[in-house]
Amino acid sequence: MVTLFGINNCDTTKKTKKWLDNQRAEFEFYDYKKLGCPSELAEIFLDQFDLKDVINTRGTTWRKLPEEQKNSLNRGNAVVLMEEQPSIIKRPILDIHGQWVIGFDTEKLSTLI
Repeated sequence: MVTLFGINNCDTTKKTKKWLDNQRAEFEFYDYKKLGCPSELAEIFLDQFDLKDVINTRGTTWRKLPEEQKNSLNRGNAVVLMEEQPSIIKRPILDIHGQWVIGFDTEKLSTLI
């Protein structure tokens, strides 16, 4: 099973969906903007990737955070942040038969699909 985690209006998520469709890969899409990111899902992301790889520090959600919150980011408060503001999560994240990929990397995706 392939699960694509992202936000529907994100350009990179759209590109990934299109690429998966072109590969005729069956996948389930999890829109964490609509469905949220429960703490259990945030913990899974952080088990698979480094915190710095999961948190999108280039987006407006990050830029709007108080400096104190940015500077004190750790796993515990990152889980809360991802729950409260799922737009802070980098995208896409894919679970491909238990292998995890973050970002749109067609070379890596091709080897796993």
